[in-house]
Amino acid sequence: DEDPVSFALTAVARLMWRNGLRHADIGMIQVGTESLLDRSKSIKSNLMALFEEHGVTDIQGTDQYNACYGGTAALLNCLNWVESAAWDGRWALAVATDIADAPAQYRFMVGAACTVMLVGPDAPLELQRERVSHILDRWDFYKPVGWHEMAPIVDGPYSIDVYFSCLDSTQRQLGERVGYANMVEEHDFLVYHLGSGPKFVKHAFERSCALAYPPDEESLALERAHQEGEHATPRSSTSRRKYLGLRQTQQDRLFDEKVGPSLCLATRIGPMHTAAAYTNLTSLLLEKRQSLVGKSILLFSYGSGAASTMYRLKARGLPVTNWDKHAELDGRTYHSAAAFDALSERYASTWRKFGWTAAVEDEQPGGAYYLTECDTLGRRAYRLVKHPDMHLQGPLSIAIEDSRLSKEERALTKEGPRFDWRRVKPAEAKPPPSKQPQPPKPPKEGKKQSSKQQPPKHKQAPA
Repeated sequence: DEDPVSFALTAVARLMWRNGLRHADIGMIQVGTESLLDRSKSIKSNLMALFEEHGVTDIQGTDQYNACYGGTAALLNCLNWVESAAWDGRWALAVATDIADAPAQYRFMVGAACTVMLVGPDAPLELQRERVSHILDRWDFYKPVGWHEMAPIVDGPYSIDVYFSCLDSTQRQLGERVGYANMVEEHDFLVYHLGSGPKFVKHAFERSCALAYPPDEESLALERAHQEGEHATPRSSTSRRKYLGLRQTQQDRLFDEKVGPSLCLATRIGPMHTAAAYTNLTSLLLEKRQSLVGKSILLFSYGSGAASTMYRLKARGLPVTNWDKHAELDGRTYHSAAAFDALSERYASTWRKFGWTAAVEDEQPGGAYYLTECDTLGRRAYRLVKHPDMHLQGPLSIAIEDSRLSKEERALTKEGPRFDWRRVKPAEAKPPPSKQPQPPKPPKEGKKQSSKQQPPKHKQAPA
């Protein structure tokens, strides 16, 4: 009963309510997502249902997508508009909304979130002028149009390499631009794109430290000795290879101080694609609160394919947000592993299916929009469940309009095939592949070569 549109409708409506904004105060909405529901109609156009009933239609912007980078693209577009001569004094909204799906053997890669950022002058979180991007042409994580399943095609090890190459490049270039030799020491906190989870972020931090703390001659000599097998143990050798310039205890302390507070929400939610970096930023706000004021933040955003940007923030104050987010997460309905697997499979089974009605057994918490129907033409309807303490200004029902359909289209909505997700059985989890996929062998002489190619197998990746 939820999808990226319902997430975005809820988040935008709540931001408007919490900040006391009028609908006419918004002049731009940019949406970042990789959970596209339509190859033509944007999620931003869905969000206009919140504004149209108030007579507000003059709002610029549309959707941005490139794997997990779309949220940052939306934010930078909003920032560029506010700083341009075209800005008319109104606020901009940067929305990042996604539901991360994964094959049965990778249920730990399933998660979902939506963040909305209010962009304007005199912001409590101030984006510094300098920023660096690193964008490449890579096939490490992708979702071809017409692919038979919702989950992406992933080359896990390669995607990790691409992530690290983007991190190295942006950190090095931004350090040169701002005149900082050590980007770790010069910033109070570091926020990374989540990738596959908090453990992956720790590896990313190790990478940043390897650039920030280059090894001295003594460390290099010790590493050479370990590589030659003198006094080497697997643990010490691995630690030195990853992090020659700083002791492991120092690295762990820096990680706990500078990165750990940004991962508290992620440990409870899981991967979130475009919303990941900004959920991590929200986590830092929740954990540090007033002590964050006056501090500097280094943020790295990444999306496979590949696009990345590193920029800096200065906390001049605290923004309006939901400071009880952990209590809200505590109120979630908990399911057994088998029940969660079934729910994940049901959601994934709606991929490329039309003519179904959403139905759930659990109670729907108030103050949120929920998906009610996907008709046989792929059009979706939503409804608002009220909450006594949240006065959200939006339509109670966002219905499907049939009045504009031709007779043929109207007949199709009645006669088209209908999909029953209740009949879907959970897929049997397969063990992760043990080795890299091998290239296809050349055809034997005399046999016709098949044009059908097999994609890389799914592996853990930063996305």
